[in-house]
Amino acid sequence: MEWVREEFTVSCDTSRFDMAAVHGFLTTSYWSPGIPRETVERAIQNSVAFGLFCGARQLGMARVVTDKATYGYLADVFVLEEFRGRGLAKWMMECVMAHPDLQGLRRFGLVTRDAQGLYARFGFQELANAGRHMEMVRPDIYLATRPPSTIR
Repeated sequence: MEWVREEFTVSCDTSRFDMAAVHGFLTTSYWSPGIPRETVERAIQNSVAFGLFCGARQLGMARVVTDKATYGYLADVFVLEEFRGRGLAKWMMECVMAHPDLQGLRRFGLVTRDAQGLYARFGFQELANAGRHMEMVRPDIYLATRPPSTIR
């Protein structure tokens, strides 16, 4: 799938993705510091992924981890800082929400530190029953310095 607006394109064709650029951004983001490139590539290949482009240059990305029937989790949404303030994140989210594989999901989740206003425009809200939700968080998993064989 592909959407075009002025000189910008949102594409789900992952063969267009600049994995070095995506990894470069994600490895320094607050949500995935130090993430290995092979993990980024595997995550993109196993998601419904959206790349934001100006010509061949990748400016941003979003991906949805989903079974395409009942559940979706929005992750790794970003627009390069120099292109922010142009409505591109909002437009990319419009494309995400319009994707046919993401229609009719019973639950669509995400976690954000600072973009609640963006996501609220698309119907996302704080957890209705936060006490029912559980998670396992390993914030430093990508920063481990010892190989597994040395952990006792």
